[in-house]
Amino acid sequence: MRITADIHLHSKYSRATSRDMDVENLARWCKLKGITLVGTGDFTHPVWFREMRAKLKPTGRGLYTYDGVHFLLSVEVSNIYPQGGRLRKIHNVILAPSFEVVERINAVLGRFGNLMADGRPTLSLPSDKLVEYIVELSPECLVIPAHVWTPWFSLYGSNSGFDALAECFRDQTRHIAAVETGLSSDPPMNWRLSELDRVMLVSNSDAHSPAKLGREANVFEMDQPDYAEFVRILREKDTTRFLYTIEFFPEEGKYHFDGHRNCNQRLAPKETKALGGICPVCRRPLTVGVMHRVELLADREEGYVPDGAVPYRNLIPLEEIIAEARGAQVGTGAVREEYYKLCREFGGEFPVLLDVPLDQVARVASARVVDGLQRVREGQVVIRPGYDGVFGEIHIFEEGPARTAEEPALPLEKTGAQIRLF
Repeated sequence: MRITADIHLHSKYSRATSRDMDVENLARWCKLKGITLVGTGDFTHPVWFREMRAKLKPTGRGLYTYDGVHFLLSVEVSNIYPQGGRLRKIHNVILAPSFEVVERINAVLGRFGNLMADGRPTLSLPSDKLVEYIVELSPECLVIPAHVWTPWFSLYGSNSGFDALAECFRDQTRHIAAVETGLSSDPPMNWRLSELDRVMLVSNSDAHSPAKLGREANVFEMDQPDYAEFVRILREKDTTRFLYTIEFFPEEGKYHFDGHRNCNQRLAPKETKALGGICPVCRRPLTVGVMHRVELLADREEGYVPDGAVPYRNLIPLEEIIAEARGAQVGTGAVREEYYKLCREFGGEFPVLLDVPLDQVARVASARVVDGLQRVREGQVVIRPGYDGVFGEIHIFEEGPARTAEEPALPLEKTGAQIRLF
């Protein structure tokens, strides 16, 4: 059985999150997209915890269900603490096998922060101590460093992170089985860092609204959805069961390039180096993006592929393909209706994007939508890289309008494996 899993997201109790991020809408959108296993997010929040416990039914395999969708208990926490003379800000995802374990986790984490204040709580707790406490509470739990390359709030972040896994997690590094690549990096960028060979690379949406579910995800082969099997695959690096990850084009992520949002400066790493890291407009330090940070820490050349690497697929959400094909905006009535029609006809968004033969799609969709799907499958897209919190702009048809994003968005042509800056 093919399992598509998106385990890092947020509920309506997190800041800047849609009010539709509740159990009912998560289940509805997972079925639309073809997501089999979805994280609950925010299990530390007392109100969300009560809602989940009232609505989700246990499967007996470490997971819970609602309307046929399997839920995995998860939360992202923000660890903020001093170490080595600097203030560190690291986001970590915690996975747990039962509400009973979550209750114990919340009782401990509540000593280090106000769990009611935000679905993603801020904890005055070092990352290594977080892992130590979680594993002591239940060895079945897993801690995964989140979006590890973003400048703020991440393991390798240029502004508040570390230069190595062991520097962050110290003697608890042995318990780190996976890291999350984040929207602004893809597996080939992470393959350049040899210390990541010992962990699995996972990809998740970090969604703040239901429509953004599955923009990144993981595809497994399992007999049935099962928490213990999910964790085993990651801990044992079972590449026979971890089939591939679904990725953003990383240039579209909002921290891919260097720059300054307020100064409208978007810079490649070599441009930043030429400027000495200083913004040419305001003369303050530039925000160093993911691509630059990878170059600084990499101990391998670009293009290196480690043995046993899990494959990946770059995708653009179906609704965005339809919107550009129509010359319309995402979320408008006609675009959303065609999206629903294709999902109903072919069993979900992922089958349309990945598997359904294009001649079959052509029976339902316009020729321009089919052309857009083919271009995305072949990597024929044009992207202006994101920078300093600004999402990249992606075009499928060069003459088409720029896509809009849920946050303010920013030349790059990608044809197969070739990348050319304008």
